[in-house]
Amino acid sequence: MYRVLLFYKYVKIHNPEFFAEEHLGYCRDLGLSGRILISPEGINGTCSGSFSQTEKYMEHMRLDERFNDLWFKIDEVKGHVFKKMHVRVKQELVTFRLEKDLDPNVISGKHLDPNEWFAMMQQDDVVILDGRTDYEFDLGHFKNAIRPPVKSFREFPNWVKNEFNLFKDKKILTYCTGGVRCEKLSGYLIQQGFKEVYQLNGGIVNYSHDPDVKGKLFEGKCYVFDERISIPVNFADDYTITGKCHHCGLPTDRYVNCANLDCHKQHFECEECEKKWARSCSEECMNAPRHELLQNA
Repeated sequence: MYRVLLFYKYVKIHNPEFFAEEHLGYCRDLGLSGRILISPEGINGTCSGSFSQTEKYMEHMRLDERFNDLWFKIDEVKGHVFKKMHVRVKQELVTFRLEKDLDPNVISGKHLDPNEWFAMMQQDDVVILDGRTDYEFDLGHFKNAIRPPVKSFREFPNWVKNEFNLFKDKKILTYCTGGVRCEKLSGYLIQQGFKEVYQLNGGIVNYSHDPDVKGKLFEGKCYVFDERISIPVNFADDYTITGKCHHCGLPTDRYVNCANLDCHKQHFECEECEKKWARSCSEECMNAPRHELLQNA
């Protein structure tokens, strides 16, 4: 049995390039696979390995005083969910590109545990904001959540200023996959004058693990950035498919990449349409010279 570790922490890291190089060597020696981002403002990662490997990794991280309280969200899987191990340096853990730095350790929304979140979601005076992208929302989301019209996280500031600001006097509940994006988004909302802002502590992943709420009021599945593509969340209610096939419009939760190597667009495609369209997002892509099926013929 293997495990997936999902984790982040906003903490000052001096000389992130040196730290990343050393960290990559350690992870490779240990046998982990995954994707870890290092920046001057902290660490954000997902990695997979055996029980022994992941235990050693968590112990190693907690020996560093910067990460001695690092919260690992753990899922059990059958094998590695990444092909390789990558540790990369970025200026930000999540790309927001604000003119003025926003430190979540100084300003962020009030954290709600899953039970608090479940109770507050059902109040009449709240606005539930999905802090992810549109394609993540389409695969699954909390009931009555607002679908953000953004394809990348850095589009949020303009959208908040130009459209979402009419909710400034409402209670705002923000959520994302594991919590790292909402640390920034909730703080930004407060900076913009929103009066009451909350965030789901640990994100959807933590909510799905809670033994009391069991993922209630979440519809569909949660998008994840590894080979699984999606994970179940709601273990209490009947499963609801929120996605629709790109071609026929029928309900489906199958996300595939277009087989045209020059496109590779991720889109919903049911099994029947995958056969009919050769896993292509359009007729043009189906007949493209760099279509995977043609390449392998």
